[in-house]
Amino acid sequence: MKKILVCDDEISILDMVKIFLTKEGYEVITANCGGEALSLISSKSPDLIILDVMLPDINGFDILKTISTKYKIPVIMLTAKSDTVDKILGLEFGADDYVTKPFDMRELSARIKALLRRMEDVQNYSSNIFSYNGLEIDFNEKTVKKGSRIINLTPKEFELLKILTSSKGGVLTREELLNKVWGYDFYGDTRTVDIQIARLRKKIEDDPSSPEYIITVFGFGYKFGK
Repeated sequence: MKKILVCDDEISILDMVKIFLTKEGYEVITANCGGEALSLISSKSPDLIILDVMLPDINGFDILKTISTKYKIPVIMLTAKSDTVDKILGLEFGADDYVTKPFDMRELSARIKALLRRMEDVQNYSSNIFSYNGLEIDFNEKTVKKGSRIINLTPKEFELLKILTSSKGGVLTREELLNKVWGYDFYGDTRTVDIQIARLRKKIEDDPSSPEYIITVFGFGYKFGK
């Protein structure tokens, strides 16, 4: 049974989500503030986190940055309907998806299923080790090293890297990456891909402005390696 942590300061939302997702077959744990959420992440090891941006004690983005640094847990952010800036910031800080308030529980459930399914696909990737110019990716352990240095990636960054390396030097368009990594039901646009590519380059490239791993093919998209 997959375990989902829901963090929101509105008790009515927590209750609604918990009842619905419990009926869907998930184990649901809830927190109504950021401090409680961080404690539960450490003690309960959830498989997925649903995180509100606006919390009474700790900003949701600060919690997201902590999650991205310390854990490999996918995160769906809850944002206000009109807050495009919040959506972009969430993706930049490592969110895997977002749902706008007010939301339909069936939509949230579909996004959870799609995200968990894509995470399982990453875990089941057949090749164990991929190496290229000092970069080593262990797909079973979901670890990335450059030399002796371990690089911490978010689940979405790892999945994006996996898709790029599995293309064997072929060029993938932004639309293809959006569909392969985020899924056809994702409501974002191709800027989402560019944001995540920029984040990934900062972590794995010596000089992100002159990358050797993730190469831009102007007018088309991206490829891995020169």
